[in-house]
Amino acid sequence: MKFFIILTLLFAFFPTYNIYAQNEKAFISSEKQNASTKHDISLQLSSLLSVAVEDSSIKTEAGSITAIRPVSKQQNFISIEQTYFGNKPAAKLVASFDGLGVGFSGPQGSANLRNPSDNSLAVGPDHILQSVNSMMAIFTKKGKRFDSTGGVLYGPVHTNNVFRGFGGPCEKLNNGDAVIRYDQLADRWLIVMPTFRRAALRNDSTIVKLPQPGEAILLYQPEPMPPDTNTRRSPQNRPRDTIGSYCMCYAISTSSDPLGSYYRYEFKRDLFPDYPRPTVWPDGYYNTTSTGDEVTERHAYVVDRNKMLRGEDATEQSFIVKDVNFIINADLDGKQLPPPGAPNIMMATGGTQLKNILSDDGIYFWKYHVDWQDPSKTKLEGPVKIPVAPYQYMGGGQLTKAVPQPGTDQRLDAQGDKLMARLVYRRIGDKQSIVAVHSVNTEAGGGGVRWYEFRVNESGDVNLFQQGTYAPEGNFRWMASPAIDKKGNIGIGYSFGGSGDFPGQRFAGRLSKDKPGVLTLKETILVNGQAAQTNTLRWEDYTQTAVDPVDDCTIWYVGDYIKKDAKSYSTRIGAFRMKGCK
Repeated sequence: MKFFIILTLLFAFFPTYNIYAQNEKAFISSEKQNASTKHDISLQLSSLLSVAVEDSSIKTEAGSITAIRPVSKQQNFISIEQTYFGNKPAAKLVASFDGLGVGFSGPQGSANLRNPSDNSLAVGPDHILQSVNSMMAIFTKKGKRFDSTGGVLYGPVHTNNVFRGFGGPCEKLNNGDAVIRYDQLADRWLIVMPTFRRAALRNDSTIVKLPQPGEAILLYQPEPMPPDTNTRRSPQNRPRDTIGSYCMCYAISTSSDPLGSYYRYEFKRDLFPDYPRPTVWPDGYYNTTSTGDEVTERHAYVVDRNKMLRGEDATEQSFIVKDVNFIINADLDGKQLPPPGAPNIMMATGGTQLKNILSDDGIYFWKYHVDWQDPSKTKLEGPVKIPVAPYQYMGGGQLTKAVPQPGTDQRLDAQGDKLMARLVYRRIGDKQSIVAVHSVNTEAGGGGVRWYEFRVNESGDVNLFQQGTYAPEGNFRWMASPAIDKKGNIGIGYSFGGSGDFPGQRFAGRLSKDKPGVLTLKETILVNGQAAQTNTLRWEDYTQTAVDPVDDCTIWYVGDYIKKDAKSYSTRIGAFRMKGCK
């Protein structure tokens, strides 16, 4: 396959928005459309050997931010705090096994990985895919093809192994922050991977597609990789490249088989593409990124899902949003579609950590409407404030020492400044719900999971339906990820820990007709931590739920924990089912 140059055109389609949010002015500075720099179809994943890569992760550890304003009772934090456990039967833990991390062993060896883990999880009818930082693995899922869950079919391999033979930075650079999704509407797998170094532009003019592969075969089994004992990477002193562009790399499976072939796409990025959050929506794969931790500049991208599912030439459209917190797009749960032409909803918390504004009383939303036939009609409307109970970033925001641990002075980061993946959308009949979560300080001095259920009305506007802060017994619960099952029940997985408990993973939820604002189910323990993490404050950065496409009831979740005497983390993958959903 040869390459071709695409000149990125900047369109002045829209006026700049000047809508104010509390403590900040968020505005859309530019919009653009560009085509993929390259795309092709891969050979079977099973035939792709391990890729020789240049590991170019640049994430570094930041110090603690101590200027945190105390919680005031006059701010009504306590009014929505749930300081007690639910009394209904806990969600049933129907599957549980260790994923990538300490103790993992697969056909390609072991996987001791660096911090943070950047956990991502996708679940299909017969397989489970996990990515952790710059590695991935594929597991069996009990069902029609396999008689057990958690068997390792593939891995650990570098995430960019799926781009083997594609050329360019997607094949060469193996970065962290990869995200794996299962598109339940199309029965396909989606792997999204950023590159964190600039690379020279491609200069070929022809696209040559590889021939369609034959029937999928078992994975090629490379030699096992030697164990990686360096669990903490020091910042690299290599000067940052200033020529060329960053990239966002997409791989979409050509079938339901994650071990088969993939359509592969490379899109150039002018700005550093940190913290990607790809989501599934009928008219596109939406994906927000961030220029970096030292600026309040975010990117709202969408790629042409329908063309990419067919392996055709595809374009993307984007907006650059200034002076805004981390933004995230709504992600579809289930198979009932939004109303025809409904825009994707994008949300963010308020406040600005860089300006020491660590609290707010609103969640802010945008409507993102894409038009693939006439890009001049693509628009991003917002932000609009949804008033909510006042909140304060847990630990003062991101990259701070927030969560205590037994037997050490090392505290863990809570990423308290942002909404966490996923921002979940579910339509049941005429009811459209969106569930969001973030980590907040609590009246008791600990940390809790603030959660919201919003409703989308016929005009596409978003209003608060219910909210709560889950904070039993004054401990720390943080870095959550939510899901909605087909009955409208809400399930939330999260990290749990504190001065008397090593960090582990738990799950709570509520049934759709329960009292508003309360997680009514008893807490389910996925895994208890056995030791403290002492090598770094970075904990996970994010994690992810996934709804099982077979029954549309089972909620899968993954998170970190430390085994006794281990030097780095393990991950535990679990599946939960709430009462009444079958």
